[in-house]
Amino acid sequence: MILVIGATGMLGQEICRRLSEKGLPVRAMVRKTSAHEKVNKLKELGIQIAEGDLRDPSTFESALKGCSTVITTVSAMPFSYVPAENDIQNVDLQGMKSLIDEAKSSGVKRFIYTSFSGNIDEEFPLRNAKREVEQYLRDSKLVYTILRPSCFIEVWLTAAVGFDVENAKVQICGDGNKPVSYISYKDVATFAVECLDNPHARNTSLELGGPEKISQLDAVRIFEKASGKHFEIMHIPVGALESQMKSAPDPMQASFSGLMLCLAHGDPIDMSETLKKYPVKLVAVKDYATQMTTVH
Repeated sequence: MILVIGATGMLGQEICRRLSEKGLPVRAMVRKTSAHEKVNKLKELGIQIAEGDLRDPSTFESALKGCSTVITTVSAMPFSYVPAENDIQNVDLQGMKSLIDEAKSSGVKRFIYTSFSGNIDEEFPLRNAKREVEQYLRDSKLVYTILRPSCFIEVWLTAAVGFDVENAKVQICGDGNKPVSYISYKDVATFAVECLDNPHARNTSLELGGPEKISQLDAVRIFEKASGKHFEIMHIPVGALESQMKSAPDPMQASFSGLMLCLAHGDPIDMSETLKKYPVKLVAVKDYATQMTTVH
C-alpha cells in the first residue's frame, strides 16, 4: 500500500491518478476539512481515504497501517496557511518530522518527500523548514528519495504570481535575465511514480527541472509569440524583494518574497544525466504557452 499525503493538492492529485492508472493500491490521508469534491475524485479513482492531520500525530497510525511507501507533497503554503495554526512550523516542519518518526515506527520501507530546488537557498522560513526535514529524513535510516523541483510552470507562469496571460501583463522578479528550469507539476508526478521502482532513486536527492533553461523574459517572449499579444512588463528590483523578505510581517509572506528573490537569481538545472536514468519526456514552456493561449 502507498500512502499519499497532500493528495487533494495539484501535485498530490496527479500522483494519485498515475498510481491508480498503474493499478497500485493507494491510500490518501486527508483532513476532515478537505474539499469534498476533491476527496470524491480520489474515491472515484479507487483510492482509499484515511482521515489524518499532520498537526496531530495521533492520526498517523491508522493512515500508515499496512503501508510500505509514503509519498508526501503537502505544505501549508500557500492556500491553506493559517497563522499559528496551519503554518510552516506546525505543518511543513514539525508535522513532517513527526510523520517521518511514525512512518519508521510503522514499518514503512520507503519515503518520498517533495522539497524544492537546491538553488532556492535564501534564508526564509519555508526554505529552512524543507532543508531541516530533508536532513531529518536522511538521518532517519528510512530508504528515501527527495524530489527537488524547480519552479512549477503551472504556478509561476500564471496570474496568481503576476504572470497574467489573459491580460498580457507580467510581473518580473529582478532583471528577468537569469536562467530558470521551469518544470510541469505533471512531470514531477511522473518522477515520483518512477522513483518507486527505479534503483537510481534509492537514498538520493533529485534536482528536477524542465527540458530547457530559459529566463523569465524568455518565457514572456514565448507567450507573446503563442498569443500574438504584446505583454506589459513590470520589474520588481532585487533590492525590493530583499527588503520585503526581511520586513515581512509573517512567515508566509517572508517565504513568498524569498521564493521570488530566488527566482530573480535564477534556477538552472541540468537534466541530461537524470534523463539517462529516468525515462521522462519533459513538458516545455512553449507547450504550456500554446495550451494556455488556445484556452484564452
